[in-house]
Amino acid sequence: MKNKNIIYKILASGLLLLGTGCTNLDENVYDKVIGEETKFKAEDLASLMAPAYTSLREVYWGWDAAFCLYEESSDLIVTPLRNGIGWGDYYITMHQHTYEAPLPHAEGNWAYLFGGVNNVNKAIFQIEQIPDLENKDAVFQELRALRAIYYYLLLDNFRNVPIVTKYDLPKGYLPEQNTGKEVYDFVESELKGALPYLSDKKESKNYGKVTKWAAKMTLAKLYLNAEVYIGTPKWNEALAEVNDVINNGGFTLCTNYLDNFIIENQFSSEQIFSIPFDQKKAGGSYWPFKTLAAESQVTYELAGGPWNGSGGIPQFIDTYDPDDQRLKDSWLGGKQFDSKGEPIMLKNGAQFEYLNYLTDVNGCEPNEGYRMVKYEIGKGQIAQLSNDVPFYRLADAMMIKAECLLRTGDATGAAQIVTRVRERNFRKTNPAKATVTGAKLLGGSVYQYGTYKAGVITNYEGGADIPYGGFLDELAWEFVGEAHRKQDLIRFGVYSKKSWFSKVANPAGAFRAILPIPKVQLERNSNLKQNPGYLP
Repeated sequence: MKNKNIIYKILASGLLLLGTGCTNLDENVYDKVIGEETKFKAEDLASLMAPAYTSLREVYWGWDAAFCLYEESSDLIVTPLRNGIGWGDYYITMHQHTYEAPLPHAEGNWAYLFGGVNNVNKAIFQIEQIPDLENKDAVFQELRALRAIYYYLLLDNFRNVPIVTKYDLPKGYLPEQNTGKEVYDFVESELKGALPYLSDKKESKNYGKVTKWAAKMTLAKLYLNAEVYIGTPKWNEALAEVNDVINNGGFTLCTNYLDNFIIENQFSSEQIFSIPFDQKKAGGSYWPFKTLAAESQVTYELAGGPWNGSGGIPQFIDTYDPDDQRLKDSWLGGKQFDSKGEPIMLKNGAQFEYLNYLTDVNGCEPNEGYRMVKYEIGKGQIAQLSNDVPFYRLADAMMIKAECLLRTGDATGAAQIVTRVRERNFRKTNPAKATVTGAKLLGGSVYQYGTYKAGVITNYEGGADIPYGGFLDELAWEFVGEAHRKQDLIRFGVYSKKSWFSKVANPAGAFRAILPIPKVQLERNSNLKQNPGYLP
């Protein structure tokens, strides 16, 4: 059960609300607003704000949402066609970077993100009607900052999207499409404008809410990728934001890497901004069912058979140092056993085993590919995890700082930070291996790029030619499965230029770093134009 300081209440409409520090069940909730007939009061504030936040759950773990988008298109994870049945289809085009419009991942992300924007605008509209509300400016600024986070993700994925800040729009209103630069400027301005009003206190009542530190992390991400977004690097600006988070936010690295991902991970010392989940009251997280094979049901005594989808790409699994605890912490491989320690036997008499091997994206056996188990899987788990998502954590801030130092000439300083992040992962195996050098971070990647089929790398490319490739490797080991990788590959110039598994390098397809505007949106709004490279 989640900490009682975090309580979710169910709206009549089925929405799940986030409340903090209170168990009063007498508050008013609304499934619809009927103009002047509804009079809002100060005690309605939590209910009115809640949908703006609960949208984050869909943004991250909704079907075809951020997790799949950022990981399935990367060199770390793939969902192949298995044994001739299931999966495949658009997961294959996502992996091979052959996607066009319509693309379900693009449609899902657009819908979830603009759903969040709409819920923020609605909350502001409703709260404006509350007379004499204390700290109304602070409430509005918090919501502005939350909306800016949604727009940061829209910028990252689509660039050219409409900026909508009003809820009470006239019937038939069609928003104009803004440029990527305009969206970038909007996100920056909104976050900077909100900062003076946001709480800097690390308190239970602020858990899952946008604080000063969450806003600064979003600014840091915006600046970290500024060269991609607007063609102008802003390393020093990103560095300034994370320096404040690191030095003044009161966050510390968890002693153990997996403490960030256990079921009861709320309020961990490392989390800067989290998306709360609860199996009973705030569902939506389905990961172990999407990745594990049906045979693993008896290992975790799951309430149903897993769906046997995503697996680790062997070329990535092979990059781990065997003494790096993150390999075992993140991945399930080898011979498998049930919850009592007995071997899981197949009908043919062989013991079930996850292999670090994939045949081809168009056809893999059910046991091919290691499976991600980074988020703790509870006994009797249903497809609704209670593990909160650490959307921003201190290790992220530290690695942003390290990258900024690396790219501005201080490789030694960058190496010292990366070493600190690595130390917990080698503490019990070989502490000396935690230390890295600036030269290692500046050098190439150890990833053996090239197309891969049935265990053989063909058209070998390697990773020695990737600038800062050693640092790119560090990002993969630390943040695999945290919806980072697509953005990192683009920033390091690898996304379209390297091959992995069944994906072939295609520099001419670099336009796919930006997703297509969903066709359904183009059909609904004549003011929208398709992103360059895609068919209209």
